[in-house]
Amino acid sequence: MTQSVPHTLKVFHADDSPLMRERVAGMLESVAMAVVGHAETPQYAIEGILALHPDVVVLDVQLDGGSGLQVLRAVRHVAPDIAFVVFSNHSDPAYRKRYLDEGAQAFLDKSTEFDQLARVVTQACPVITH
Repeated sequence: MTQSVPHTLKVFHADDSPLMRERVAGMLESVAMAVVGHAETPQYAIEGILALHPDVVVLDVQLDGGSGLQVLRAVRHVAPDIAFVVFSNHSDPAYRKRYLDEGAQAFLDKSTEFDQLARVVTQACPVITH
């Protein structure tokens, strides 16, 4: 069996809560992922994601001055190879369906699925072999 060269997963996090950005960065970095950028508004998220081209974006539904859906649509249009994991407290079925239909790989509820985020981010990444 051949071993591939490890790839450090590059993650961008878009969330309007500084505390949540800190918690998520700490968790992801503790499992050898690199949080390469973060933003709290849709505009900064889109600009940062397109400039940094991460492997995966962890995206909240509610951002400062807009929504994660704006980010998902704008980035998927230009860079469809970037994976999205939606991570939000707004997790009712209508939100889940809308984001998954728009191309998100997964949708997690912050309050009940926080401990699953690192695993789901890894699974969402197209460059990691499972």
